[in-house]
Amino acid sequence: MPGNQILIVDDEIGIRELLSEILQEEGYSVRLAENANEARKQRNQHRPDLVLLDIWMPDTDGITLLKEWGNNGQLTMPVVMMSGHATVDTAVEATRIGAVDFLEKPIALQKLLATVQKALRPSVAQLRPELNLSSLGKGQVILDLKKQLERVLPLKTPVLLVGESGVGFEACAHFFTGPGQQFIAPENVEKALDAPSELLQQATNGVLFLREIGKLAPRSQQGLMQVLGKLEKHNVRLVMATSRPPADVLQDRTFDQGLFALIANLQVALPPLRTHREDVPELAVQLLRQQVEQKRVASVKFDIAALNALRNHDWPGNLEQLQNIVASLAATAGSEDISAQDVNRLLAPYVVKNTLGAADALDLPLREARDIFERHYFEHHIKLENGNMSRVAEKVGLERTHLYRKLKQLGIRFSRRGSAE
Repeated sequence: MPGNQILIVDDEIGIRELLSEILQEEGYSVRLAENANEARKQRNQHRPDLVLLDIWMPDTDGITLLKEWGNNGQLTMPVVMMSGHATVDTAVEATRIGAVDFLEKPIALQKLLATVQKALRPSVAQLRPELNLSSLGKGQVILDLKKQLERVLPLKTPVLLVGESGVGFEACAHFFTGPGQQFIAPENVEKALDAPSELLQQATNGVLFLREIGKLAPRSQQGLMQVLGKLEKHNVRLVMATSRPPADVLQDRTFDQGLFALIANLQVALPPLRTHREDVPELAVQLLRQQVEQKRVASVKFDIAALNALRNHDWPGNLEQLQNIVASLAATAGSEDISAQDVNRLLAPYVVKNTLGAADALDLPLREARDIFERHYFEHHIKLENGNMSRVAEKVGLERTHLYRKLKQLGIRFSRRGSAE
C-alpha cells in the first residue's frame, strides 16, 4: 500500500531510477542500492517493507544475498526477484529460498504495480518470521530470561549476551529495540569496526548489535573501544554477544583485558535449547509452518512420535540447528507426515558425534560427568525400546519405580504409560 518503504537493488542505474520514479508516483517511499553490500546496509538500517532484488549483480548475486538473509534470520520482509535472463529453474530456486514473486525484465508498468501490491498484502507480510523472544520458546526458562532482560532494559550500560552458539542472540538483542527505533546488526562485525564513526552514525538513536565480540582481532578491539566512548553522543544502545565463555576471553592474551572489563559489566546468560526441551515441539511446528506457508516446501506435518524424537534430542547447535533440521526434514519428506524414523535418521550423526567421550569426562567434576553419562545412557535405551518403560527397566536392571526416580532426577521426560516424552 502507498506509504510503505521499498528497497530497489539493481546494478543498472537506469532501472533503479525508472522503478523508483514509478513507485514514488504511486506514493511509496523508495530507497536504492546498486550492489549487495549497499543492500545489506539499507536493509539493516531502514528495515524496508519490501525488497525488489535483481538476480544478476557483479559482486554478490541476488540469489546468494537472498540465501544469506534467510540463513541469518534476516528475511523479515517480502522479496521480489528481478531478472531479464533467468531460467525457470532460477525462479523456482528463488521461490524455494523465500522470494514471494518474480519479475521478468523488461518490467511492464501494470505488472510491477500488481506484484508490489500483492507482496505488501497482510496475507503475505504476515508470513515474515519475527525475531522476538517467542521465537525462542514460551516455557518457564524463556519467561525467566525475559524477566532478566526486563530488569536490564532501562539501563544504559552496554549488555553482553553470553551463551552457546545458535541460542538466539539476535532475537534477544531485538528485545532492546523500542517502537520506531532502528536495529543495526552488521554481518561482518570486524569490517564494521574498521569504521567506528560510520557505524555509530548508522546506529544513531537506535540499537547496535555486535556478534561474537569475544573473538575480535586486536584491530577490531580498538574500533570497539572507540564505539564505547561515543555511545552517549549518538544515543546508541549497544548489545553484544559471545559464544565464547568469558573465562576463556579473560585468559586470552590477545584480548584487551581493560576493554573486556568495560563490556562485561552487564551480562545476561542465554539458556541452551536442551534446558527447555518442552518448547521444542511447538518451535518445530512453527518453523515447519513457516516453510509451508512461504511455499518453500509442499504441505507436510510432524506426527506425534516425530515431535517426541525432536524434543528428546540434545540440540548442541541449539535453535539454529533446530531450524536447519526442520528445513531439511521438510525438503526431504517422503509423505505428508514426517515420522520419528525421518527425524532419527537425520539426527543420528549428531547423536554419535555428541556422545560424551572419556577424554571429555576427565575434564569435568565427577558428579557432572556422571550425570551426563547417565543421561545419555538412559536416553539411548528409551529410544532403543521405543519408549517402552517396562523393557527399559528390564534392560538396565532397575525396578520401574527406581527408574522413574532416576529419570526425574536427570530431567528426562517420560510417560508411565510407556511412551517416552
